[in-house]
Amino acid sequence: MLNGRMRKTKFTIRWVAASVTLFFAAELFTAVSFAQAPLPQQAPPPQEPPPEQAPPGQAQAPPYFPPQELHRLLSPIALYPDPLLAQILTASTFSNDIPAAAQWADQHHYLTGDALAQAITADQLPWDPSVQALLPFPSVLDMMASDMPWTQELGDAVLSQRPDVMDAVQRLRREAAQYGYLRTNPSIVVGMGPYITIMPANPAFVVVPYYSPAIVFAAPRIGFAVGAAIRFGFGVAMGLAFRPWGWGLSFFDWGHHAVIINNAPWGRTWANRTTYVHPYTVRRFARAAPRAPERHELVRRSAIERRDAREGRAVKEEHAKAPKHEERRNGRR
Repeated sequence: MLNGRMRKTKFTIRWVAASVTLFFAAELFTAVSFAQAPLPQQAPPPQEPPPEQAPPGQAQAPPYFPPQELHRLLSPIALYPDPLLAQILTASTFSNDIPAAAQWADQHHYLTGDALAQAITADQLPWDPSVQALLPFPSVLDMMASDMPWTQELGDAVLSQRPDVMDAVQRLRREAAQYGYLRTNPSIVVGMGPYITIMPANPAFVVVPYYSPAIVFAAPRIGFAVGAAIRFGFGVAMGLAFRPWGWGLSFFDWGHHAVIINNAPWGRTWANRTTYVHPYTVRRFARAAPRAPERHELVRRSAIERRDAREGRAVKEEHAKAPKHEERRNGRR
């Protein structure tokens, strides 16, 4: 009896030991399995689609210049005679042409009248006619080329805010007239109607005034001679040879905010700036077309000539005094 119980107890102990062994073996297998299995990866957050880019050719929003910026842009030229101001505003919208045109004008400055008009045509210049119209004025093109950021901003303002540009010119002119700086003299005729006009006293001679915006658009100091604030000593004779470039037929219709070039409304705007057809009768040569051989001596203006034109003084031509090294450099022996 005792032996039977002992055998039963041993069996029970072995069964329990075997069960415990199997339990721990199963737990160990499970732990090893989980240890070898890759951890579940967190799903990456959904990426936002890239921002849509404007398709090629989409219209660019026009820039906007507040009144104080227009004052800054226009104060250096607001007192120029209307025909010259009209040509400057239109030319500024082709600012990429200005540097090369300024160089050409500088190198051909000694040509005047018919000879200059013939040279402009013979050289088959590829620039817009509005820029070509300023070639008789090397000092004006030099002013524009020497400050290209200003020229580009001016052109953008003309394209996008022409009425605001013209109104700003009128405000500046009224300030200069109110303080006594702007008035009729032997060089210009100032019209004081509802809109202030500035026209050459001699339609065939266009003067380029010299003045400081910091002076003429502010109240004069006591005892200051307002009559000497604007100098009109430099000018250019514009004969019939320059009529194809709009000279003699360019002005403003201030009441309708219109620029008249070559006796036709100038309709270039920000929206049509790539397709506008110009109201000029001169031929415009393609940029890729081969240029005609240069037929003229290239002589840059002297420092004195530049200074006199820049400061509104009569310029004495010094072409005959061109230094020998200039002549050799330009192919003249």
